[in-house]
Amino acid sequence: MTAAEEDRHKAKMAKRKAVQDAEVAAKPIAEKGLLIVNTGPGKGKSTAAFGLVLRALGHGWKVGVVQFIKGAWSTGERTALERFADLVSWHTMGEGFTWETQDRARDVAAATRAFEKARELMADPEIRLLILDEMNIALRYDYLPLDEVVATLRARRPDLHVVVTGRNAKPGLLEAADLVTEMGAVKHHFAAGVKAQPGIEF
Repeated sequence: MTAAEEDRHKAKMAKRKAVQDAEVAAKPIAEKGLLIVNTGPGKGKSTAAFGLVLRALGHGWKVGVVQFIKGAWSTGERTALERFADLVSWHTMGEGFTWETQDRARDVAAATRAFEKARELMADPEIRLLILDEMNIALRYDYLPLDEVVATLRARRPDLHVVVTGRNAKPGLLEAADLVTEMGAVKHHFAAGVKAQPGIEF
């Protein structure tokens, strides 16, 4: 890079920094508990949520995890987070995916128990981040009343961050959310015949 090119780059970045600094300074809210929704047909919704858990643990936060659909099989994230037992309250309360149970009454009962646990964790003032893993699936199949769930999430205390994961998030939840990320499905190895693997899918 020539000296002239370097000078142009510095000037460009200085302008960019000024714009960025002004944008940040204009934001009136310093801190707010966020309602985050990870949805969409692509892989990575729960993975992103557990990445946020790792970040929160790095700040010494206490974290709650409620899994709505997934059964009690062993996963890498659960095993890893057991090392932080003093900071993580983990509750796997599903009975497996809906096509495995094939029993709507059981699925509704399991989702109801999971949501009660979620309410309990929301009421714990020490919990700073709550992951409601695959709750979108429970809402999609009407295992939980959407209006009640959204009202409960809206009424959470101001400093509590909540992440809801799962495909097909309902419009009412999306409207209530502060941050929505839709994972797109561009290409997936499962379509090429590769089964779920430890360390990648679980």
